[in-house]
Amino acid sequence: MRNKLIAAFACTTALVSTGAASAADLAARPYTKAPAYIEPLFNWTGFYVGGHIGGAWTNEQFINNGTGAAFGDLTPGQGYRQRNSGVMGGAQIGYNWQANNYVFGMEGTISGLDNKGTIVNTAFAPAGNVFSWRANVLATVVGRAGFAVQNNLFYIKGGYAGVNNRLSVTDTVGVTGSGGQTHWANGWTVGAGWEYGITRNWIVGLEYNYAAFGSQTYQLGGTAGNYTFDAKPRDIQWAVVRASYKFDAPVIARY
Repeated sequence: MRNKLIAAFACTTALVSTGAASAADLAARPYTKAPAYIEPLFNWTGFYVGGHIGGAWTNEQFINNGTGAAFGDLTPGQGYRQRNSGVMGGAQIGYNWQANNYVFGMEGTISGLDNKGTIVNTAFAPAGNVFSWRANVLATVVGRAGFAVQNNLFYIKGGYAGVNNRLSVTDTVGVTGSGGQTHWANGWTVGAGWEYGITRNWIVGLEYNYAAFGSQTYQLGGTAGNYTFDAKPRDIQWAVVRASYKFDAPVIARY
C-alpha cells in the first residue's frame, strides 16, 4: 500500500511539473497601447463672410484725346499722372473647398476707398486750371488657390476688378467753367495672402492685391462745350487685414 501511495505521488508531481513547463513555454501576452489622440485638422471647407480694412494706393492717369472744345487748356496728347493713397475698407463673401492640404475657392469683395487727388495745371499754358479725380468704390470677383498647414492657409488669387472713377476740371483761365463725369472702369486683379483659423469658425488674415484697369472716355462739359479725356486708374494696390466667420463644415480627423 505504501508503495502504491509513493507511485501515485510521483506521478502527480510529474504532471504538475510538465504543466508548469508548458505554461512557461507560452509567449507573454502582448500589451496593446491605445492609439494616440490627434487633434482634428482645421477644415477650410465652407461658406464664409467677413470684413477687411487697410490702405490703398492709386495711380491716376488722364490725357486729352483731341476731341472737344478748348476747355481745360490741354492740347491733344497732354495730360497728367498722379499717385495718391487713402484708407479702404469693406466686406468679403466666399466659399472654400479643401482636398487634403489643397484649398480652392471663389470670393467676392466690395470696398470703399478714399483715394483722390487734385492737380493744378502749371506745365501747360495757360496755367491755373484745376483737375480733380477720385476712386471711391472697388469690387472684385476672384478665384483662390492655397495650401493649408493645419490652421494656416497660404493662398494666391486672381480675377476681375472694377472701380468707380471720377474726373473733373475747373477752368479758371480764359473760358471759365467746370465739368466732370463718373465711369465704372473694368480690369483685372491678382493677389496673395495668409489666413489663420483661430477657432473652428473665426479666421483672421493679411492680404496684398494689385489691379489694373482700362481707359474710359470722359466728357467734361463746360461753358465752351465738351472737353474729352481718356482717363483711368492706371493701377490700384491695396493691403488689408481681414476677419471672417466660417460656417460649420464636417470635421476632418486624422489618426
